[in-house]
Amino acid sequence: MDILIIGGTGNISSEATELLISQNHNLTLLNTGRHPTPRGCRHIKADRFNPQEFENALKDLSFDAVLDFMAFTPDNCRNAYKTLRGRTAQYIFISSATVYAKPHTKLPITEETPRGNPFWPYAQDKTACEEYLESVMGDGFPVTIVRPSHTFGRTWIPSPINGSGFTVAARILAGKGFIIHDKGESLWTLTASSDFAKGLAGLVGNKAAVGEAFHITSDEALSWNDIYKELGAALGAEKINPVHIPTSFIVKRYPDALGKLLGDKAENGVFDNSKIKRFVPGFKCEKNFATAIRESVAWFMEKDKPERREIDLDEDGLIEAIIGAWGKS
Repeated sequence: MDILIIGGTGNISSEATELLISQNHNLTLLNTGRHPTPRGCRHIKADRFNPQEFENALKDLSFDAVLDFMAFTPDNCRNAYKTLRGRTAQYIFISSATVYAKPHTKLPITEETPRGNPFWPYAQDKTACEEYLESVMGDGFPVTIVRPSHTFGRTWIPSPINGSGFTVAARILAGKGFIIHDKGESLWTLTASSDFAKGLAGLVGNKAAVGEAFHITSDEALSWNDIYKELGAALGAEKINPVHIPTSFIVKRYPDALGKLLGDKAENGVFDNSKIKRFVPGFKCEKNFATAIRESVAWFMEKDKPERREIDLDEDGLIEAIIGAWGKS
């Protein structure tokens, strides 16, 4: 198939790109070229967020499928519709599981769980994107919606508040405190991007998936305490020093955490993946968190790559400030 990926070199999309290449599809990546384009892909350099540049770059091109990892607002989706209507057999919008209503009233979460996140503008924009695409979906613009949850590749170490780099890991190795929200007992699902890619690839060109929405996540849900125990074990730390701080206190000290915590990670994130398994027979996540986080740690700890272990001083200072304020409260 001739496939266009808008994005294609990020945390989630890079492994999808690699998998689709290995399946002998003809891939075109449209992005700004900030990251190298994988071998075997055609590259179109364009700014997805410049409507005219985006439209000009794709003029007269047609595709069997389009995967849009870079649509975050309804205007982005309107531009995709205007540009690609009648020129793709499937438009796959990468949404987010943050669109589901918060707080959760029933678990596990299914695709039928109502949307509505009152805490996070990011989630509200993704919901508005979905609603717009549902309104224009038709023969000239067949839409499939995909909702990843907390998905990470080997170049990320997941954090509940900020960042995806080495800062929290560095604190653990130094024996310093780090933040876990509340008592650390809420359940959370972390998905390896290589597993997400398998589910996504199974939807590409899948006519039955048109007009449908899917989340694609691991079936494993761990408490945040256990998540950080696994990270400590992967780092080889003899001891970890979590500081449990109420979400309400964190948000008061750091308002930007409102959406990321109350609108997402402070909730129990447990998903029913039976729908994606019905549409993509044989799909299952192969990597549990213990395996995936060890791959991430190995990447960060690779010899002769000290830049990967750089500490974000702003993030580190924020952690110190919140822990210090909690200690005084």
